[in-house]
Amino acid sequence: MLGIRFLKQNELPTDASSHEFVGEQHAGVGACVIFVDVAPGEGPRLHRHPYVEILIVVEGTATFDDGQSKREVKAGEMAVVEAGQPHGFANSGAGRLRQIDVHLNPKFITEWLA
Repeated sequence: MLGIRFLKQNELPTDASSHEFVGEQHAGVGACVIFVDVAPGEGPRLHRHPYVEILIVVEGTATFDDGQSKREVKAGEMAVVEAGQPHGFANSGAGRLRQIDVHLNPKFITEWLA
């Protein structure tokens, strides 16, 4: 049956620094979405996924780490992380980092590297 479902970010399950939409828990949607909201200095350590992840910085500044180099990404910019690519990020700005991370898989699969 066709339709549109509407969800509120604050009604999604939470982690320490995010709200998470897990596609497989919503009629098998083929993606997961994380609404990230972290203080300066916070963010996930180096990890990788067996699928593509798109990270969209909405507010603030993040420093992305690929295990070999780092790059600053600001509001209005995004990063596309290929499957298997190590990555992590930290809020490197003075205020909150708000970011939307889209995992192109119906469930989260994360291998922590550090």
